[in-house]
Amino acid sequence: MTTVTILADNRVSGSRPKGIRAEWGFSAAVGDLLFDTGQTGIAAENARKLGVGPFETAVLSHGHYDHTKGLPAFADDLTEIYVHPDAFEAKYHGEESIGLPYTRDWLEAHAEITTHTNPVTVADGIVALGEIPREYPDSRTGERVDEDGQRVEDPVWDDQSLAVEGTDGISLVLGCCHAGLRNTIAHAEDVLEEPVRTVVGGTHLRSPDPETIDAIVEWLEGRIERIAPTHCTGHAAERALEDAFGEEFLRVGVGSQIDL
Repeated sequence: MTTVTILADNRVSGSRPKGIRAEWGFSAAVGDLLFDTGQTGIAAENARKLGVGPFETAVLSHGHYDHTKGLPAFADDLTEIYVHPDAFEAKYHGEESIGLPYTRDWLEAHAEITTHTNPVTVADGIVALGEIPREYPDSRTGERVDEDGQRVEDPVWDDQSLAVEGTDGISLVLGCCHAGLRNTIAHAEDVLEEPVRTVVGGTHLRSPDPETIDAIVEWLEGRIERIAPTHCTGHAAERALEDAFGEEFLRVGVGSQIDL
């Protein structure tokens, strides 16, 4: 059994242990693996308070600051980092940089970097899915710079999630899921040839129209068994998911532990 411990999220799940804090961003311990780092050192502080870590291996879900800026607080212990190559590209929201704030050279001074677009096993029973094919609409954010030096819409091709193999199916741990929930679940099932049972993490359903939310929730019903949305899941989407999944909707935050 693999346990997911939420280290950084927009909210705290309870009052214990004392001193754990929230921030805009995401980080989780997935067994002995670090998945994302939040945007400050809060995730590392929370990990110490929660008694998880230190971590030798990290996987970055994508190259946005709120999932990667907390890297220095973990860097002394890390020996390997898995990341999509596009995570190092410049990313913008208007004039604001929202990308990975560290160069590849800086990361390589602290750990071995493995860039990948295909699925890769990163720990026993855990696969980093790499680039997600997109049959359904995705959740694009911000802009990138194309080969002509022009700003263009960023499809966030670097977005990836973790698939955790279990005895009765797969659990997914998502960072932001810019690739889209439906695309990510379908790809995980194609790669591992097992059904997805549990989804934990950011869904990027922050402000889509009700019809979009309804279509996604309808697609999920009867396909997965439980869901624990975090970070970039809007209130309307949370309400729709809770209505659909009932007791199998898990309200989580920093400090939550979910057994997969």
